[in-house]
Parts: sequence; structure tokens; C-alpha cells
Amino acid sequence: MNLKKKKELAKKTLGVGKNRITLNREALSEIKEVITKQDIRDLKKEGMITLKPIIGRRKIKKRKTKRGPGKIKKKIDKRKQEYVKITRKLRDYIKMLKYQNKIDREFYRDLRKKIRMRVFKSKKYLKDYIENFLKNPELAKIDTQKKSKKPKTKSGKKKK
Repeated sequence: MNLKKKKELAKKTLGVGKNRITLNREALSEIKEVITKQDIRDLKKEGMITLKPIIGRRKIKKRKTKRGPGKIKKKIDKRKQEYVKITRKLRDYIKMLKYQNKIDREFYRDLRKKIRMRVFKSKKYLKDYIENFLKNPELAKIDTQKKSKKPKTKSGKKKK
């Protein structure tokens, strides 16, 4: 007996694949008479239609294959675009201050370097830093000055 259509109906009704559905051989005549989805649900309750258990570990395999660094879908350009936005905004601001003669050329250069190094998260942090600098230029200059480097010497090596 060909019960493909009945299996298809059971598949749609029970929400599983057709390979998991098993039909009881003793009740084939009753299964053949099934027309509606409700009939299939009733036969499942009676035990004439059974479902095979899920076999295998496909989910675990899928998880393992989706782990590598090539599967991470982050937008790297997004971070760069944020960096570009912030740097442009901050550079415009310090340029304006320079033209208004609120900051000198050396301090302007130093601020540009710090902006490039992402020291300031936003314009607010930059304003706070500049305010503190203008209040106490001595303290800020200590921070901005380059520390004198000692010349490197080769220690421990002797010429033969």
C-alpha cells in the first residue's frame, strides 16, 4: 500500500520530517481512511502513528563549525567610521581654538597627536583637558613634555 499522501499530511500536522514518522502496520486500514489533520492527531494519541526520536549530534557539529574567526560578522568599517567622525570633530574644534589664539602652536601639535592616539573619547573630554591646561599650564606641560631618553648601551658584551 502506498501511503505517501498520508505521511505528508502527518508531516505537516505534527511538524516533523517524513523520515521520523512511522506507521503501525497492523492499523494500515485505519490510517488509509484518514482525511483530516484532526484524524492524524487522534491516531497519534492512540499510538498508530509514532515518531522516531531525534538521532545524532548535528546541532553540536553545527556549533563547532560556526566558531572560527572567519565566521565573526562584525563590521570593522563601523569602528573606523566612528574614529574618523570623532577625529574630524575634535580637529575642527582645536583648529578653531588655534585661530582664535586660545591655544599656541606647540599645544595644538600636542593635541593633534593625542587625538590621533584616541586619548579623548569625545569633545567634552577634550574641552575638560584644555580647561585644565589653561588653568595650570605647568602641570599640563609636565604631562606633554617628552621624557629624555638615555642612550642605549650594550651591556654585558665584551669585545674579544
